[in-house]
Amino acid sequence: MSEMSVRDQNVFMARLAEQAERYEDMVEFMRRVAIVPQELSLDERNLLSVAYKNSVGARRQAWRAIHTYMQKMASDHAMAEIAAYRRRVEDELNEKCNDIIKILDSDLVPKAVSSEAKVFYLKMRGDYYRYLAEFTDGSQRDAYAAAAHESYQTANELAVPLPPTHPIRLGLALNFSVSTMRSTSTLTRLVS
Repeated sequence: MSEMSVRDQNVFMARLAEQAERYEDMVEFMRRVAIVPQELSLDERNLLSVAYKNSVGARRQAWRAIHTYMQKMASDHAMAEIAAYRRRVEDELNEKCNDIIKILDSDLVPKAVSSEAKVFYLKMRGDYYRYLAEFTDGSQRDAYAAAAHESYQTANELAVPLPPTHPIRLGLALNFSVSTMRSTSTLTRLVS
C-alpha cells in the first residue's frame, strides 16, 4: 500500500471501512478525498454518498425513534432526560449534515466539470438540507426546506441533458418530489 498515492490509500480505506460497516471512518477517509483539488470519479462520488448516507441515516432513525417514544410517553417522568438525549442526536445530525453541505459548497460543486457530477452534488446538497428540515421547527425549518428546494431545482435544470432514465436523474426526481410533498404536507397542516 506504500506505493499508492494518499488519495488512493484513502479510497482503499473507505472501501475497507464500508465492508466493516464503520461508516464514521468511511466518512473521514472520503472527506480527505473530497477536499483534494481534483474532481471525484463516479466510484468516489458513490463512496462519499454511501459514507454520509449511512452515518446520517443511523442518526435520523435514532431521532425518529426517540421522537416517537416522546409522543407516546408524554407523561413519562424521565421526559427531561429523553429530550436532552434527542437534542444530542439533533446536534450530531446538524454536525454531519452541515459538514457534507460545507464540503459540497466549498469543494465539490465548484470543481465539478460534468453536468452529471453537478447534478449528483446538488441533489446530495438538497438531501442534506431536507434532512435538516426534518427535525427543526419554525423559520429554521423554512430556511432548510427552501435551501433543499433551491438545490433540487438547480439540479433539475442541469439534469436536462441527462437521459430521462439516468439513475441520478431518477433519484433526483424522487427526492425532489418527496421534499415537495413534505413541504406541501407541512403547509396544509399549518393552514388547517
